[in-house]
Amino acid sequence: MSAAHCFSSVSTSRWRVSLGRQNLEGSNPNEESSTVAEIVLHPAYDSVTSNNDIALLRLSSPVQFTDYIRPVCLAAGDSVFNSGTDSWVTGWGAVQEGEPLPFPETLQEVEVPVLGNRQCNCLNGVGTITDNMICAGLLAGGKDSCQGDSGGPMVNQQGSVWVQSGIVSFGYGCARPNLPGVYARVSNYQSWINSHIKSDKPGFVQFSSSGLDADNSYTCPGLPPPPVTAPGSIESAKSSVCGKASMNSHAAGDRGLVPGGIWPWMVSLYKNGVYTCGGTLISKNFVLTSAQCFSTSNPDEREWRVLLGPRLVNGTEEFVMTRGVKRIKLSGFMSSNIALLKLTKRASTGHFIQPVCMDISKARSFPVGTRCWVAGRDMGSRSGETHKADSGLRGIETQVASCGTGSDPDNICTYAMNLQKGDQGGPLFCKSDSSWFQVAVVSTSGNKSVRSDLQVFAKASRFSSFLKETVDDMPSPAAAATGNAAGFSISLLLCLAVPIISLFLVSGC
Repeated sequence: MSAAHCFSSVSTSRWRVSLGRQNLEGSNPNEESSTVAEIVLHPAYDSVTSNNDIALLRLSSPVQFTDYIRPVCLAAGDSVFNSGTDSWVTGWGAVQEGEPLPFPETLQEVEVPVLGNRQCNCLNGVGTITDNMICAGLLAGGKDSCQGDSGGPMVNQQGSVWVQSGIVSFGYGCARPNLPGVYARVSNYQSWINSHIKSDKPGFVQFSSSGLDADNSYTCPGLPPPPVTAPGSIESAKSSVCGKASMNSHAAGDRGLVPGGIWPWMVSLYKNGVYTCGGTLISKNFVLTSAQCFSTSNPDEREWRVLLGPRLVNGTEEFVMTRGVKRIKLSGFMSSNIALLKLTKRASTGHFIQPVCMDISKARSFPVGTRCWVAGRDMGSRSGETHKADSGLRGIETQVASCGTGSDPDNICTYAMNLQKGDQGGPLFCKSDSSWFQVAVVSTSGNKSVRSDLQVFAKASRFSSFLKETVDDMPSPAAAATGNAAGFSISLLLCLAVPIISLFLVSGC
């Protein structure tokens, strides 16, 4: 595992990986080397902002572990690194700005504390630090990674286990006061990493930090308000809000790929790293999807990951947040069942992540002619293929139609749509007053009609009792809000000048 910015192409011809190496010059009796069979760059890597600065190199042959060659464990998606968490960074980079590592260029280490993303954003320029990054450094300066360390690891010790939390990415100079180093946040890429490693998968460890994180209350001009969880606070107030889409600018008749924030309740469900179904965030703890996404009535929660906050960056899709699954509960109806997934950690809401409203009281009416949407994954025309990360979220507009005489009141009909495999588990949602409500769950093997011009869905309100019993933090409708975002240019740390790199192994932890 390394940084994407270290590679100008995915050509493997000039690269070798050195393992067990201590010195760049002179003797290395414990060293082994390997050629590279494949270089995989994150599809949403942005060279301007350094977002998603991560790459995987597949070695040409398996590595033999020794006392000097061992795999590192990786931070799992639910890991928490509070500000002040002790970290270590290793590499062969410059010992300070403009001063290269002296002969024989022996591997160096530096101990630096994690600096929270809010404070790091303020110091580097609000908008520079994304959720896919983690910062570390002393406010007084003097300790940092530097030019030549790029792609190397930042690790943290938990008990007897070392867990990699970051990949050296970028910074303004080296070890300058109030300018901490910035690293790719490894825990945000568990699903992506697993999707490219078919056997001997990495060992993911959930790193935990005790106590409150002081960074949560840090603020500066231009930074969005901090999440506060005390009674009556900002975060607890927001937990009761649903159906907002502050970045929604869709016009009537729009269809096709949609930018991020348009439908902020949309999530993607991955099983063992492979896209399997869509779903919706209906509270900060729960995701709603179709029961047909699961092959058994007792699915293994450990196989599933939830990716939230889809958005398009330079034409490819990335996600703001990833969560594990604590519990999967299927409704017990005779047909048209739904599923609820409880997240291992509450989702943090923002412009790109908001819950959709559910009409569990059955008080809402969506009359014939109401404009509604189905949103799901764009699987293209490649039937049977797994979802590609850059396929993106698509939306289809439709209208509520009459189901005809004698129809089931627990059903709702729309004009026919060309639903695809990638729409499975996604929502049919409509607007009522100023809030968006999920009216039904899409099941591509169901939702049919005897009339070719209609689509029939089981109303989500049919499952009101199941939803009330399971979801304990169901939000209420509220008016929409607006907001702004800003982007900044940054400077990258340089990679090693020679195309021989030493990487931490990630398989076999």
